[in-house]
Amino acid sequence: MNSDLTDSHMPSADVLVVFGATGDLAHKKIFPALYAMCQRGALKMPVIGVASSKWNVEQLRTRASDSIEHICGEVDPNVLTSLLSALQYVCGDYEDATTFDALRLALHGARHPAFYLAIPPALFPTVIRGLKAAGLADGGRVIVEKPFGRDLASARDLNQIARDAFPENAIFRIDHFLGKEAIMNILYLRFANSLFEPIWNRNHIASVQITLAEHFGVHGRGAFYESAGCLRDVMQNHLFQIVALLAMEPPASRNFEAVHRHKTDVFSAMRPLGADDILRGQYQGYRDEPQVASDSDVETFCALRLYIDSWRWGGVPWYLRSGKCLPISACEVVVRLKPPPQNLFCDAAMGEGANYLRFHLSPHSTIAFAARVKRTGKEFVGVQREFLLLQEESGEQSPYERLLTDAINGDGALFAHEDTIESSWAVVAPVLVDPPPVHLYVAGSWGPPAADLFMAADGGWHNPEKAS
Repeated sequence: MNSDLTDSHMPSADVLVVFGATGDLAHKKIFPALYAMCQRGALKMPVIGVASSKWNVEQLRTRASDSIEHICGEVDPNVLTSLLSALQYVCGDYEDATTFDALRLALHGARHPAFYLAIPPALFPTVIRGLKAAGLADGGRVIVEKPFGRDLASARDLNQIARDAFPENAIFRIDHFLGKEAIMNILYLRFANSLFEPIWNRNHIASVQITLAEHFGVHGRGAFYESAGCLRDVMQNHLFQIVALLAMEPPASRNFEAVHRHKTDVFSAMRPLGADDILRGQYQGYRDEPQVASDSDVETFCALRLYIDSWRWGGVPWYLRSGKCLPISACEVVVRLKPPPQNLFCDAAMGEGANYLRFHLSPHSTIAFAARVKRTGKEFVGVQREFLLLQEESGEQSPYERLLTDAINGDGALFAHEDTIESSWAVVAPVLVDPPPVHLYVAGSWGPPAADLFMAADGGWHNPEKAS
């Protein structure tokens, strides 16, 4: 999904303003993405960093250079020099109007600034209101990091604040998962080929499962995780977006507004979660992490059972799970097909799970289809095989590079809309209010033992494997 899906006539931005330019996200993701954009010729504008750190522009340039050299490896000195020379810096308190006055001067009359909020979510309203009060929102656009709200009520409040300052097509709610090449390929594979559509429904699909596993713990982010947990951190956004791409109806055109409408329809058709539809876990040792309560009930593992009450998907269970301190880091989708109506061969291995489509989304990209084929010999005995459709190609853009480029160009195809955000929060709302207690699990396992029972009736979890 690229620019041919955009119907926006928004002009390209003429300056990029990064709030939180001295922070961790800027160091790990944004500066490397800006370097890659500069290398591709996609960044031809000033970049203004804004933060409360008492820095000067040379300190910001040193920070950016360190980030790029550390993460990008081999660096083109000419490209690096070009990017660093484009950097400017404004120091100030986000709650102080003089900060936005200083920013106005630094913009030098730019007509279409792009404001990237790489800051804690609690500061989103403060900065957006500050931009509006200073008259800087006119003609501009805002790029907002996840999480977009903590629940349905806060998401609605934040949407209202953003809409008071910017039109909807100028609000880019960034979810870096949607910028991954492998995620985009889900949509392309479904609607560029005729062989999947006849079986892409409740008559032929037995279940769908999505796993997002991380082998590490909270990595010093205990305070954040205590306020979020796995359900808010990755399930309601990352994994729900994957569900929407897998479950949505074919859009009538390449107009990205149609794509957003159909994704919203998926969330609207999702049955609100009940206590039996969620299993929460916590790895042993989480409570010993810095800034974590000694009696914390926050989940570091979450499994969900979803139902989409639509004509296409009625009765098909969707299983989602994610967790920290699991055996590997990987994201994978498995779409299991129903078995043939009659087993003609005396092959005990035939049955659920013989045919499936597997999307391995990270750390590398793979699309594979599983089927059984006959072994050599007189006996009609089969063996399970996977047919590889795609392997990751070199030279792929990073998600942040792609999404920043799209936001600067005014292309909203890969960003979440107001209604999709609110509809997805409505699905999880019941279990946010009164969640079931957590089950402890051993770090390095696939979560609590109860997670295996959670979907035992539908063939069990398909655990992603390490890349060879």
